Amino acid sequence: MAFNVLIVDDSSSMRSVIKKTLEMSGFDIGQFFEAGNGREALSILEKEWADIILTDLHMPEMDGMALLKALQKQAIVSTTPVVIVTTEGREERLEELLGLGARACIKKPFRPEEIKKILMDVLGMDEGAMEDKQDLDGCDF
Repeated sequence: MAFNVLIVDDSSSMRSVIKKTLEMSGFDIGQFFEAGNGREALSILEKEWADIILTDLHMPEMDGMALLKALQKQAIVSTTPVVIVTTEGREERLEELLGLGARACIKKPFRPEEIKKILMDVLGMDEGAMEDKQDLDGCDF
């Protein structure tokens, strides 16, 4: 089963890194959607379906925390899993994000096999459900 993924980050290069990492991981991608902040993400979600959202925490205009809060208010996307991809390391901040509905937090830097495992767990899928597309040893992003 292919999954539509919305990547939300104010850095276009980081969006590209996340996209490439997911492709390398063997995670079954349907479509990628990209947004530069939470407001753009909400606009995309008005027109497109995403199975999972990966968002940065620190962004201008609407950050990841505000996006989480906004998603909870929209019935159709309130159950869409959100994963925070961040450099944030403070446990109390990460716990706050999980309390707001984030399903997981991925700390930068990350490895393809790590991001795939977390997404599979969040989606309730068995890791063996997707075959590895490439040998990922030595890849670190």
